Amino acid sequence: MAQIPNLDNAPLNLAALREQSQKDLIGILKTIRGKKCLVIDPKLAGTLSLIVQTSLLKEYGAELRILSSDPLQTECPKIVYLVRSQLSFMKFIASQIRNDESKGLQREYFLYFVPRRTVACEKILEEEKVHQKLTLGEYPLYLVPLDDDVLSFELDHALQECLIEGDTSSIWHVAKAIHKLEFAFGVIPNVRAKGVASTKAAELLNNMQLEDPVNMDDMGIPEINTVILLDREVDMVTPMCSQLTYEGLLDEMLQINNGSVEVDASIMGTQQDGKKVKVPLNSSDKLYKEIRDLNFEVVVQVLRQKATSIQQDYAEVKSTNTQSVSELKDFVRRLHSLPEIARHVHLAQHLQSFTGKPSFHARLDIEQTILEVQNFEICFEYIEEMIHKQEPIENVLRLLVLLSLTNAGLPKKNFDYLRREILHSYGFEHMHLLYNLEKAGLFKRQESRSNWVGITRALQLIVDVHDTANPSDISYIFSGYAPLSIRLVQHAVRSGWRSIEELLKLLPGPHLDLKRGGLTFDSSLEVQPGSGAQQSIDRVGHRSLVLVVFIGGVTFAEIAALRFLSAQEGMGYDFLVATTKVVNGNTRSAA
Repeated sequence: MAQIPNLDNAPLNLAALREQSQKDLIGILKTIRGKKCLVIDPKLAGTLSLIVQTSLLKEYGAELRILSSDPLQTECPKIVYLVRSQLSFMKFIASQIRNDESKGLQREYFLYFVPRRTVACEKILEEEKVHQKLTLGEYPLYLVPLDDDVLSFELDHALQECLIEGDTSSIWHVAKAIHKLEFAFGVIPNVRAKGVASTKAAELLNNMQLEDPVNMDDMGIPEINTVILLDREVDMVTPMCSQLTYEGLLDEMLQINNGSVEVDASIMGTQQDGKKVKVPLNSSDKLYKEIRDLNFEVVVQVLRQKATSIQQDYAEVKSTNTQSVSELKDFVRRLHSLPEIARHVHLAQHLQSFTGKPSFHARLDIEQTILEVQNFEICFEYIEEMIHKQEPIENVLRLLVLLSLTNAGLPKKNFDYLRREILHSYGFEHMHLLYNLEKAGLFKRQESRSNWVGITRALQLIVDVHDTANPSDISYIFSGYAPLSIRLVQHAVRSGWRSIEELLKLLPGPHLDLKRGGLTFDSSLEVQPGSGAQQSIDRVGHRSLVLVVFIGGVTFAEIAALRFLSAQEGMGYDFLVATTKVVNGNTRSAA
């Protein structure tokens, strides 16, 4: 199965966006004639695997290398660097050029910044005295389709930069990416934003439309009806919870990167000790598309049913000769799905080795206790015991942040004690991490009363889940907790945020709700059964499309919740998710 996702079912023509990115990259290679060495930074190499096949790059005379601090090993006379605008990469490039010169190698050097050049990077090149030796350009890659309904801005450190370092360049990047979408699909008439970064991005988007306007007369009805921008800071509780969807668990346990997981071959049932196997995970795999957003308990049942059904069909084929040609054809077609079933049976079996442990269920219970703010002492003692057992520090910090967020911090005595115990148990090298968590407001001393209980009641975040196989609410993805972020999206698309104005003030950052471009589209997107009024403002022949942008990252569980909402009867809209990064509670940049 190809790692590049099939985008045929996307709510927008995302394939055209990807093709343009391909074309831009091939255009760069075409302008540099002859054999060349294409040197890509490590993260970007994974990103490009979602856009273009390696074989295509080689067709245009490119020999591929990954950028590192080591000297470049190639015979090519032309070197093309394709890197993100990071200062450390400039040092690597300068070092490699100087190394070539020391060996008397005469080469041409080209540097393409992704998505744009920065003054700080050029200054480093000047200081390293290599600026004049490079031909500079840009590769404007602002958005990468991860799947047919998920786009990534590929900004790994956006949350850390905004919350801790005060660097807001990623906000400009997000606004620019959305504006590029508008050139392809029309000016988005309704903009809702919550959080410091999101409201800033919305303002920048407006300014970009004034300075570099999309010609609305030529575009017709905009294909995106509404954009909802949310700061991760507005809801840091959700990523700290253990995801219970199949895709969420795969990310928690195995870490999904660029639409695939890398696992030991033994996990996938092949006897190749020590060898790693890359398993693509996107909607091109029809079975994965069917089960990715289900609660993991249900996934195990579905896989068992599919395997049993094929087994029974096989037994029938062996025992009788009366099958018609069409029945045999149907059986052969079902046999073709066996590799997909086998793949997910192996992965699910591996996940069960984690989820079957009593410690996993004990952790879920304590998370629920924290979310319901039921018994602070029991939660505190559980975390204390984790530290003394020296469980992975990520697991400790996730619960600690969850406890701190739901209680508006910890009492000074508890805060100081746990901080001291962590440093003694895990080492003082973690002092900087604890400092950053405190600076970001994720683990802090209690200075005021918590409003978490009021928020959970007003937004119905705690819900009893009776049937995970047939859920009626998004809370199934955490077996009883509905993500705060997605509840905000629900309100935004139903009636706007005016109805929860006072509640929004309790959450971090400002909010705005505005209409743009002189368009007077209805801000309420929910369609009542039998109502045709909404159709007049929709894309012709399609439901309304809402772009939900997460600045600072989104979890697979939240994406699953949006897909669930879109599938509900009476909801007249589709969702397209755009995010700076897909995160979970173990992601360091999420902390």
